[in-house]
Amino acid sequence: MVGAGDIAGCGGAGAATASLLDGIGGTVFTLGDNVYPDGTAAEFSDCFGPTWGRHRSRMLPVVGNHEYHTAGAAGYFGYFGAVANGPGGYYATDVGVWRVYVLNSQCSQVSCSADSPQVRWLRADLAANPRECVVALWHESRFSSGPHGDATWVGPFWDALYAAGAEIVLSGHDHMYERFEPMDPTGALDRTKGLVQFVVGTGGIGFVQVSNVRPTSVIRENSTFGVLKLTLRPEGYDWQFVPVAGRTFADSGSGTCHSAP
Repeated sequence: MVGAGDIAGCGGAGAATASLLDGIGGTVFTLGDNVYPDGTAAEFSDCFGPTWGRHRSRMLPVVGNHEYHTAGAAGYFGYFGAVANGPGGYYATDVGVWRVYVLNSQCSQVSCSADSPQVRWLRADLAANPRECVVALWHESRFSSGPHGDATWVGPFWDALYAAGAEIVLSGHDHMYERFEPMDPTGALDRTKGLVQFVVGTGGIGFVQVSNVRPTSVIRENSTFGVLKLTLRPEGYDWQFVPVAGRTFADSGSGTCHSAP
């Protein structure tokens, strides 16, 4: 799997990160705010389509807040069609032996409370499809050292995934790259059951300043566009941040899956 969030504005660096995808196989993911500024049908056609849209046939999209600048995120759901599972914008699939959850963190549009249809569906699918290895994707980061800070409202997502023994959370929203130590639902270090979160808001739209470094933050970079490449193995994974041409920032490593509950 390979991808990023906060991607395309016409004439922006989305074309440069799309070029990275051209040379990397596998499933492409987005992490929301796919096109700027308003997620209109025309912006998807004219700005996203010629860049990241080249890989739409192998893409798992995530909806972000900019998509909802257009009522009902109609541009997003119209562009991606059935794969985006509109209007809820959340779905699950398998990539190899991994279970992949795509969630909608726009909680003013689709509720994220513990008793909401989305979270009830997530808990039910985790129970019905136990996997040793699980990754979840959504837009607004549960934990972040960037200016948007922690999206506390997606806490029920983290609670359900943590209880099921999931491994990885991928998000965007803050236009930077950040990797965290494994964390429990409060954000405390938990090397036994914790989820590793990556913020990958480096798709091409711009950068933000680091505002408040969290104690579990391992590494941060806010001047390099690029994509995160995940190599998923039956019992673990490797990660690698791949920068655009001419940049040298790198981050890579490996992790092991928790046992299925």
